[in-house]
Amino acid sequence: MLSVFLSLSRETVFTIGQVTVEEDVARASFCCDTTRCLGVCCTLEGARGAPLRDDELQELIAAFPAAKSYLSPRTLATFEKEGLFEGLAGDYASRCVDGRECVFAYFEHTMARCSFERAFNEGKTSWRKPISCHLFPIRVSKNGRDLLRYLQIPECQAGREQGRHEEMPLREFLRDPLVRVYGEVWYQKFTEVCASSRQ
Repeated sequence: MLSVFLSLSRETVFTIGQVTVEEDVARASFCCDTTRCLGVCCTLEGARGAPLRDDELQELIAAFPAAKSYLSPRTLATFEKEGLFEGLAGDYASRCVDGRECVFAYFEHTMARCSFERAFNEGKTSWRKPISCHLFPIRVSKNGRDLLRYLQIPECQAGREQGRHEEMPLREFLRDPLVRVYGEVWYQKFTEVCASSRQ
């Protein structure tokens, strides 16, 4: 049975089982509008790409042959020179091309898309994409337990506007990745806590 704790201090925090959730995750509206953002989450400027969990590395390696056919020669040259990912145990990440797009991104005209997700949607692999990408704009911090934070960046303004327009809660938009990581029982308990906190 999952334990539930609700703190009503300076910031409302839900603790369900071994997962703590900040208030914004429960209350925000969000729905990606890639026609406006053009997949910007795959091309954010920075020194590192998507965070990778240690237990994802073998899945990523196994799925890569199915995804690589969508990638450009420039990107494939990056893999040959630097490898599929970087970091050490507990702190792995995908690489970036020239400090910008994720090495696993490809482009349809000006829109960035994930090569792993395309391979998954076409039935070529059973692994969809890194969990950190699937959960975005939620980020997971670890300090003895998972802490779910809603990352509100300017580049995702279109998603916030679309979420409000469609009245789509962030937690519902991200139902699939949340169930993927924490399970159906956890997700149902989380939605119950969110509903009861509004009463």
